[in-house]
Amino acid sequence: MSELADLLERFRRGAELVAVSTTGAAGAMLDFKPSKDKWGVRTIVCHLADTELVLAVSIRQVIAEDSPQLPVYDQNLWADRLDYGKRKLSQALDTFRRTRAENYELLKNLPEDTFARAGRHAALGRVTVFDLLKGYAEHAEQHVHQIQAVRAAYKEHKAAQSAQQ
Repeated sequence: MSELADLLERFRRGAELVAVSTTGAAGAMLDFKPSKDKWGVRTIVCHLADTELVLAVSIRQVIAEDSPQLPVYDQNLWADRLDYGKRKLSQALDTFRRTRAENYELLKNLPEDTFARAGRHAALGRVTVFDLLKGYAEHAEQHVHQIQAVRAAYKEHKAAQSAQQ
């Protein structure tokens, strides 16, 4: 399998990996934060849903326009001001899965030379379609590990509470 085909498959699988990592998460576990500066499961999934929407715009701009300026956002402000703590996990997960599937459908049949098209990002500089694909494939995978770590920390926290009683 070529590097591009492998990356496309990793990208496609990302939404299902996230879904599996959240299976069974409910109640207090959704909003448990291992530390003050860390996110809980609900916030992570809301973040993934919103960033996938940003990706949808970015890849379309880079494919259709010549050297477009790509959107920049502050993920912590989004989490706070878009009230991630009150959003439904199921809706955020559905948004992420659906948008990821639509992005994959767009990308999977593009001519290979399209992946070299580039836009400009204020923080990252020149970014190609391939860079976006790679970054967002890794993004979902990294957050799956983060969700797993948060869930494990929650279980440890609950076990420690039970031991104290």
